[in-house]
Amino acid sequence: MAVERITDCIDIVDERFRYFIPPNTWLERLATGFLWSEGPVWFADTGVLVWSDIPNNRMMRWTEEGVSEFRRPSNFTNGNTRDREGRLVSCEHGSRRVTRTEPDGTITVLAEKFDGKRLNSPNDVVVKSDGSIWFTDPPYGILSDYEGHRADSEIGACNVYRIDPADGGLTVVAGDFDKPNGLCFSPDEKRLYISDTGRSHDAGGAHHIRVFDVAADGRSLSNARVFAEIEPGVSDGFRADTDGNIWTSAGDGVQVFDPDGHMVGRILVPETVANVTFGGARRNRLFITATTSVYAIYVGKTGAQRP
Repeated sequence: MAVERITDCIDIVDERFRYFIPPNTWLERLATGFLWSEGPVWFADTGVLVWSDIPNNRMMRWTEEGVSEFRRPSNFTNGNTRDREGRLVSCEHGSRRVTRTEPDGTITVLAEKFDGKRLNSPNDVVVKSDGSIWFTDPPYGILSDYEGHRADSEIGACNVYRIDPADGGLTVVAGDFDKPNGLCFSPDEKRLYISDTGRSHDAGGAHHIRVFDVAADGRSLSNARVFAEIEPGVSDGFRADTDGNIWTSAGDGVQVFDPDGHMVGRILVPETVANVTFGGARRNRLFITATTSVYAIYVGKTGAQRP
């Protein structure tokens, strides 16, 4: 598949952003033909990008040699990440669970119920350095049959959960969201960022990223406050770089905020962006999943997430 190059895609809001994006870079469309691209995750050991094509009930794989299917059916998988051992951790809308893919390809269920009730539809997931797994659980996979299977919520709430690495126990770390969605830790893991995308089904709904302080024991959150309002669109998924800047999806592309929540610039993308991840040999290539396509751009920052 020929790579399409898109120039004139950088919007400098703050002069500092000139150091975030090399002057001789451009946006590349690596692949297209999907229904809703989401959940990108980079495998540094093999040079592979994996992402979800949710409505098509499959996961895709990209390498420099081309694109192929990674998994079908995928149980309408949405968000993906890797754990401390490099294993794939996924949020499955269709089965309403969080799973781990073992080295031999078998699937281990990490979470599917809370207090005896089925989860809604786990959406996005991150792994902390202590091995704990944190994920959001909005209703997107049960609202219709497009990204999962239509059903009523058994829990009656949209929570953010933590899976304990020692015993697999599931606890609610945040329960006051409308539709919790993307999430990531700051580089020092003292903060956790979580987006609320209530605007997706309510014109007056939330469209911001909140930030929380992480307790010293790494088990709970406090001091919630709004980090940034997203306009246009919502913050579906995002990542932090090693300097603590947040690179988030939005209706106009990728918006970049400094650690204090001030926008410094935008990467304009011709489709609504769902999520991003850093990859490449030096973790300075931003991969962008956006509606029907996957894009990439080299940047002047390094991704904070581990390879």
